[in-house]
Amino acid sequence: MDFKHENNKFSALENSEELAFLSYVPNGDILTVDHTEVSPQLEGQGIGKKLVAQVVEYARSENKTIDPQCPFAKAVIEKTPEYQDVL
Repeated sequence: MDFKHENNKFSALENSEELAFLSYVPNGDILTVDHTEVSPQLEGQGIGKKLVAQVVEYARSENKTIDPQCPFAKAVIEKTPEYQDVL
């Protein structure tokens, strides 16, 4: 599985096919995470959590915070103590 970041989206790819993504809207120092989607065949394998981890690392590297409007991303970030610094 390969991961890519472009056009305000983190994607999980296999054989160049997008199988999961997390999208966000940048607004100044805030990244509003608005949607996470994982294809049914990959559900339950932790791909969504890996995408959330990537947006968290990106926010840290850019000194930005995250406004998780996507329910999945919000749940992952709130349940992960080491992600609290980006809220």
